[in-house]
Amino acid sequence: MEASNETWEVEFFLVGFPDLERFHLLLFSLLLFTYVLILGGNAVIVMLIRANPHLHVPMYYFVAILSFLEVWYTTVTIPKMLANLLDSRKPISYEGCLLQVYFFHALGITEACLLTAMAYDRYLAICKPLHYPSAMTPKSCLWLASGCWACGFTWPVPEIILLSTLPLCGARRIEHLFCDFPSLLRLACADVSTSTTTDFALHAFVILGPAALILFSYVKILSVVIKIRGSAGRRKAFSTCASHLTVVLAFFGTTGFMYIRPAQSRPSYHDKVVAVIYAVLTPLFNPLIYSLRNKEIQEALGNLMKPQWVSPCKRSREGLPIANALPPISSVTSG
Repeated sequence: MEASNETWEVEFFLVGFPDLERFHLLLFSLLLFTYVLILGGNAVIVMLIRANPHLHVPMYYFVAILSFLEVWYTTVTIPKMLANLLDSRKPISYEGCLLQVYFFHALGITEACLLTAMAYDRYLAICKPLHYPSAMTPKSCLWLASGCWACGFTWPVPEIILLSTLPLCGARRIEHLFCDFPSLLRLACADVSTSTTTDFALHAFVILGPAALILFSYVKILSVVIKIRGSAGRRKAFSTCASHLTVVLAFFGTTGFMYIRPAQSRPSYHDKVVAVIYAVLTPLFNPLIYSLRNKEIQEALGNLMKPQWVSPCKRSREGLPIANALPPISSVTSG
């Protein structure tokens, strides 16, 4: 098959886990439930941060962007995975495949940059506390976030162009859960050594570069924290970084394992298992990590779930004015 109009009109088939095909209804239910939890959990994080003025600080500004990003990151792949579980053919068009590859990597790279910006924010807050208010202004946060999105959506363009020019042939079966660079390169008819090397170099740079900057930030943070007198101060400093560090380890550990290995050491079954971890499970755990390990998020969530109305009897016992126990008449009539 030549790299012509035939390639653009061709249809591919995502293999997935053929050994688990008989459990497709169970897998569909589990994946749908997981997807709903991802959307709901990340939406709650965004709403909590927006609704609570005391969370309007750079750290939570980045957390809100990360949660917003996770919604779209999972939407690129999971809806198609759900459709394929109900379709024995599991088809995807060539254009759809390239678009899925582009947006999946664009959002993934944006997340890597965003996690780096969050590490920089923690470094300034702990290591340069006097300069933090002037360095991390709303305008600085906006520029950092904009740079993350611009880098994320620009970086995969050369790989997409390279991939779109390759002649594809073979059985048109993609040994993966969704379209990705390595799985599509396996379908190429031409010599892909240059493409493979380029793909490896670009992924290595965009994964190891942010990881190195994050590591540098945390080495500096650790060197400052161990000098803090008193265990309470050290615990507070560590608690502000624990959630972010957990997310960093989960994200960079799985993506690094996936994309910065030699191509010949990539059994397709292992790739699929790792893909489930970084494409489905990591976005699921991120809201849990930020809510369970962060006291301010917990307090905001507790305030949201706490009943707002206090009975007149309780107000009378506590010496509160009973007139404030009921909502204004105008709000009742307007509802």
